[in-house]
Order: sequence, then structure tokens, then C-alpha cells
Amino acid sequence: MISFSTDDLRPQDRFDHWCEVRGKSLFGVTIELERERRADFHGRFSAVTIGNATLAEMSASSYRVSRTPSDIARVAGDSLSIGLQIRGPGHMNTGRDRVHRVREGDVTVSHSDLPFAATPERSDGFHFRALKIPLTGDIALDARARDLLPEALGREARLTRLIAAMFTALSERQQHTAAPTADIEHIARLALLARGRLATGLPESRAALRAGYLHAARAIMKRNLHRPDLSPATVAAEIAISLRQVHVLFEPTGLSFARTLTAMRLEEARRQLQTMPARSVAEIAYACGFDSIATFYRVFRASFGMTPGDVRMASLNA
Repeated sequence: MISFSTDDLRPQDRFDHWCEVRGKSLFGVTIELERERRADFHGRFSAVTIGNATLAEMSASSYRVSRTPSDIARVAGDSLSIGLQIRGPGHMNTGRDRVHRVREGDVTVSHSDLPFAATPERSDGFHFRALKIPLTGDIALDARARDLLPEALGREARLTRLIAAMFTALSERQQHTAAPTADIEHIARLALLARGRLATGLPESRAALRAGYLHAARAIMKRNLHRPDLSPATVAAEIAISLRQVHVLFEPTGLSFARTLTAMRLEEARRQLQTMPARSVAEIAYACGFDSIATFYRVFRASFGMTPGDVRMASLNA
């Protein structure tokens, strides 16, 4: 894993270092910022390898960024690039008067080696994640992808939600991404499906859709752990699939929907026991969706071999 912060540098060196080392050498982009704003510049960056892909995350002061033909010649990537704009909207100019607005929460898909110029709308900084996946024939299934100009996907589109759910799971390196290399293939194919470059009827496309729906279902479950009435029907309605399909999604994992939900609740309860000493065990149990304290104690001990009190005491003595 690579991690970098300008906080370790002298203020007068931060912007120049970000431009030269992080911008030109690593990202292969050109960064511009008015001279009078450079003294207040700050930035944080991290990158981790997942399979043969690279997942990067950065937050920094606002600046203009472009990928010019000379940048591409110097640092070519030949990758499928999937981006998530967490904070800091802006405009993406891809040439020939093609200007797209990128809003907070937008997912973008493009080929890494096409020129663009991006301008922020605001001056209060940005937060961005990017997944770069080498564009091999096995990944893309020989689909045409090297002409994919940067473009945000429709926010209400079904595939956008699936991609975003997988992106979040990979970024947070959640436990249920047990096969990250396979998930990289699936998210790449979902991105190509979203841009109209793959046929939905291919076996690989169907597998990618199943993986995407499974991650989307888990995202809904995670967000609603506090609800004792959370059910497969709730998830089915939100992602617009049948109740039967929800159950089928979990079959290959070896855990049913109900057992998966219980495991997620237990993990969240353990996390809160370790990090929130001011909350009582009962408060945590109810906050994680258990409607019976007796049931909570029983399944917690069966899962972890310790009582909730033991876990809390161990964390306090650590």
C-alpha cells in the first residue's frame, strides 16, 4: 500500500511536490492552481493493489487537472478507469465541445489514455476514488473500450447502483469481498455493460450482474442493520428484483440471507463494543437490530466464543 500526505512537507513545498511526484510521475496528469492559493494547499493520497488493479483514494484542495497527449505518452496506462466523486463537483471537458458535469456521488467510466480537462465548481477541495483495471482481453472479453471518453453514468440506472456498491465494498475492503480478483473482473464488466460495450446475455455478463446485485443487497442490509423487521422482501423491493432472486443471490456464499444478516449484525455489535464504551450492551444490541437481549447473548457467544462483556473488557484492557 502507498500512502502520502502533504502534511509532512513544508507549506511552501506542498503544491510543487504534489504536482511533480503525485501528478506528473504517478497519475500522469497536469495540475494547475493559482499561485496565491498554493500556500494553503494540502492533499492526501493512498493506493492499494487488488489483483492486477489499483484502487486509489485522494482528497486535496481544489485545482484544475488535465491529461494531455504528452501526459499520456509519458505515463500510459491502457486501463479501464472507474471513478467515484465523493465530494467536490466539477466539469469534465473531453474535447470537441463535449463538457460533462460530474456531481458528488457520480460514477464515471473511461479509458485511462484519453485526454480531458477537469475544472472544479467550488474551492473547498475534493474527495475522489479511482479504480484502474488493466484492459486485457480476458477482462474486457475483447469488447471495444479504448475509445471510452470520461462520462458519468446515469444516477438512477440499475447498473450504476451495482457498480457503486461493489466499488464501496472494494474500497472499504469488507469481509464479504472474499474473492477480490473475481470482483475486479465483475466490476469491469458491469462498467462496460453500463457504457453499452458488452452484451447482457453473455455468461460473464450474467455473473457480473449477480455479483453486483449481491453487493447491492449487502449494502442495503448494512445500512438497515438497526431495523429488526429488515427482510428479504425489503431488499428485493429496493433493488427491483424478485424475492426468489434475493434468496438465489446468497446461495453460492454458503450462507442464507438470514444467516448473513445475523453475521453482519454481530460484527457491527462487536465493533461497537470495542469502540463505544459509553454505550450499554443492551443499547448496542438494539441498535444492531436484535429485538431480544437473550437472543443477542446466545448468538454472540456461539459466534465469538465470548460474551459481549468479555469483548468489551478485553478492548478496555488492550
